Amino acid sequence: MAQRIFSKKDFKKSGEKEYQLEYTISEIGVGSNLIVEKLTEKGSYEIIQTPLRKSNDKILIIWDTPFDGRILFDV
Repeated sequence: MAQRIFSKKDFKKSGEKEYQLEYTISEIGVGSNLIVEKLTEKGSYEIIQTPLRKSNDKILIIWDTPFDGRILFDV
């Protein structure tokens, strides 16, 4: 599996109570076998269930607050 590391700074505010990360389908695929993990204070990763949205050729990962983490996906 491939991965993309992201930080809190990568999130963009998309609504009053939402933040989102934006990737193109060419960067991470169409979302099949897509795993989002959040970096914990102990330095390990935990899997989280986060809403995903598709818009044209983009996949949006939605969360209520920005966080450091990574995305795992098949290439």
